Formats: sequence, structure tokens, C-alpha cells
Amino acid sequence: MTIPRRSLLSTLLFFALGVAANPVVVNHSPIKLTLFKQHNFTSAHNLVTHDQARAEQLKNRAYKGNVAVPVNTQITNQAVTYTASVGVGNPPTTYSLLIDTGSSNTWVGATQGKPYRFSTSTRPTTNFVEVSYGSGSFQGFEVDDKLKISPNVAIQSQSIGAAIASQGFNGVDGILGIGPVGLTAGTLFPATTSTVPTVTDNLFNQGLIPANQVGIYFAPTTQQSVQNGELTYGGTDSSKYTGTISYTPVTTTSPASRYWGINQSIRYGPSTAILSTTAGIVDTGTTLILIASDAFSRYTSATGAVLDNTTGLLSITPAQYAKLQSLYFTTNGVTYTFTANAQLFPRSLNTLIGGTASNIYLIVANLGSPSGRGLDFINGYAFLERFYSVFDTANKRVGFATTAFTTATTN
Repeated sequence: MTIPRRSLLSTLLFFALGVAANPVVVNHSPIKLTLFKQHNFTSAHNLVTHDQARAEQLKNRAYKGNVAVPVNTQITNQAVTYTASVGVGNPPTTYSLLIDTGSSNTWVGATQGKPYRFSTSTRPTTNFVEVSYGSGSFQGFEVDDKLKISPNVAIQSQSIGAAIASQGFNGVDGILGIGPVGLTAGTLFPATTSTVPTVTDNLFNQGLIPANQVGIYFAPTTQQSVQNGELTYGGTDSSKYTGTISYTPVTTTSPASRYWGINQSIRYGPSTAILSTTAGIVDTGTTLILIASDAFSRYTSATGAVLDNTTGLLSITPAQYAKLQSLYFTTNGVTYTFTANAQLFPRSLNTLIGGTASNIYLIVANLGSPSGRGLDFINGYAFLERFYSVFDTANKRVGFATTAFTTATTN
């Protein structure tokens, strides 16, 4: 449901709350949030359709601003979700929010059972807020409110969207945006500023964390729902990765440059080029690894895989899996090995996507457009479950490191 902006804006005139902010608690240490993983498959082809719709919206937003992309298939906005619990207001209401590096607005109220609740810390802004995600969207009011990240740390005045209408979000209460601040441009109406500070920005600007960066740890799992991740505001957690973190600058190639975009090449085995060095993005909101259509054709030929009409994923035989070689992702001179096992969709979850329990499906899929468009790949959660990642706003760079699960056999 879409509500006319004029109706929403007029409703804002009824809000008039004035409260004093509580004292800022200075932390100066990284803040850790536990992440919960949930598979939310609603139909066959949900994985591929979701990811391709999201990719199209990401490209469209970069060129045309915050506008919606039509989606012909009824799907939820999330296929695999990682969520964190945060508190909003005083006293705080706890919300389970989707962690999204591909957007930067934070909002709550996706479900009727847990709408945004006004409290003594609420400060309405008279702005209307709207964000489209490709296979989902929300509309509502912008408020400045207290956002409690941990038991002892709270942002005193965070821009939060209070949803009045949303679609495409099942099982979550909203989104915690950790993308670049530029992605908030065009989401407010009639805003007087082009962007609004993100949660990460405010944590740093209010002296609550020592660095303007976020570290993310995911672990591969064959369970449908599990606590198996961690988000660290203001630093990294050395217990979650091995070796050292290597960084690559955010790409200058548009439209990937608007997101956590990097330059990267992909190789299959010792010498088969899949994708020459080009720009793409790292995105927690994408489930699979998406590569440009010409690269996808080369990967299909190299692996001998065939497209499975039921799931939309590539499928290989046991004999082909025995010969499956690693993928090599190279960025800024550092190569990351993505093993054969890492390329598999967890077989214990095959039936959740309408697949056959004994089949072997691959998690590399078609982006839907040829290379050379400025956003030629998306390293989604399937990649990030094998590598620790760092999103460094201050230095405009993305970091990766190996983990105990980089070479694990889990699928």
C-alpha cells in the first residue's frame, strides 16, 4: 500500500512533543551486536528473483534516485536475513532489524504487531520518509529518537523512520542501515538537508565508538534459524578472523561507487577468467553471489552446470562436484580463495527453496546484465559467510580477512 505524501505530511502537523535529551554516555570502545540468521523462503525462484530485483533497484537508485523498480513476482524482500535487536525510545521498545549494507536509513514498524511507539525521547521532524528496496519498500514519518545499541550505549538523537506502510518484509521489524550516508539522499520529503547521519555516523560523532567503521562476522550454517554472527561498531573483533585484514579502496566507478563498491576480478581454477577487473559491490542484503551475464556464462561452461528450472539455481552432478575448482576473487592485489564447498547451497536446506533434497545447487547466479555497466557483481552473504568484512567510512575502504570457516566443509 502506498500512501499519498500530502496526507502523510499533513498528519505530521499533529505531532508536537518537546523533551530534553538524556546525557550522552561516552563509551570509546567497539560495540558488539549479536546477529541472528533466518532463512525466509516463500516460493521457488525466490532466491534468484529476490537478488536480481534488489540488484536492479540498487542500479536504478544510483541513476534515478530513490524510486521503485516494478517486480512481477510476489516475493519477500529478504530470502536470508541477518538481524540484530536494538531499542528505540525511552523506555526502549526492542525491535529486530535487518542488517543492510546496501541502504542507510534506519526504520521500524514493518509489522502491525510492533509499530513505532512515541515516548519521552521522541522528537518529530515534520519530514516524510520513503525508501524502496527492489522487492520491498516502506513509507512513514521521520523522527529523531533515542536508539539503544547496547545495554550501556545509546544514540541520543537518531533519524528513524516510523513506518506507516511497508511491503515485502516478513519476520523483521525494519532495517538497520549501515551503507554510506549518501544513500539517504532523496529519502526525505520535504527535507532541508540532502542526507541524514547514519547510525554509524552518529555513534562516532557522539563519541560513543573510537572509529567510524563497522566489522561484520557471519558463519556458514545448515540450520534454518540460528545465532551465528556479530556486528562490531567502531572496530573489529580479532577473535573472529585469522591473519590480517586487507583493505581495498571504495571504487570510483559509478554506480558501484555509491555503495560499498570495490574493484575485483574473478577466476575459476588456475587460469579460467570469469570476470576481468571491474566494479561491483559488497552487500549483506543479497543472498547469493551475482555476476554479470557474460561472466555467468563462462562460469556455467567451466563447471558444466545446468540451470535448474525449479529453483532458478545452477545444478551439478556428484561427479561434477568432485571436479569443482575454487573461485579466486582478487581485489587490490590480494586474492581470496572461495572453495568448491563454499560454492554450494546448503543441501540440508534444498527443500526450503523447492529443490530436490539430493541435488547439488550452486550459489553463483546471473546478475541479469552484461559486464561493463559499473556494477558487474555483488558479493552477497554467501561470500561474507566465508570472510570477515570491514566497512570503513572514515577511510573509504572495504576490508576482508579469512576466518575459521573460509575453508570449512559445511555444505
